[in-house]
Amino acid sequence: MNKILIIYAHEHHDGSTINKAMVDAVRGMDGITFIDLYRLYPDFKIDSDAECARIFDHDVIIFQFPMHWFSTPALIKEYQDKVILSKHAYAPEGKAFIGKYFLCATSTGSGADKFGPGNRNNYTVDEFLRPVEQTMRASGMTVLPHYVIYGAKFAISEGRLEPHIKGWVTLLEKLRDGKIYIE
Repeated sequence: MNKILIIYAHEHHDGSTINKAMVDAVRGMDGITFIDLYRLYPDFKIDSDAECARIFDHDVIIFQFPMHWFSTPALIKEYQDKVILSKHAYAPEGKAFIGKYFLCATSTGSGADKFGPGNRNNYTVDEFLRPVEQTMRASGMTVLPHYVIYGAKFAISEGRLEPHIKGWVTLLEKLRDGKIYIE
């Protein structure tokens, strides 16, 4: 059984619907550790030793967040700088996280039809997440396809929240049970 670490960053969790529902659906699931960066580190002073130990103790690492202006929330970037890069990606031993799997679970305000060439946002979500992917690759992790919920506001208002949450839970069960997928 794979141990999964969900590193959650939502500055306004209490006002969230999609991400809050995703969290509520998996909190307490066997084999899953959940940390809320904004609650744990509101001052952005990340305990890099504790967080490194947490990563070493897990097989699958997930960043869960709402997309903010085509990127991650600031605390995810701080986490990468303090935990991933500062000690491992470019350290003398380098690639300390070989054998770990990584993916992003994110939500967007816009629908999928608004992403990609010729559309309002010009690039795909995968293209916006390339810097995150490369950071994790530099530390030795294998990057898995991201879990993206497009048009979060519309999914809720149109009653399409449940399939997204069910898909999220199913993905985590498969990852936990060793059914790692790479496209």
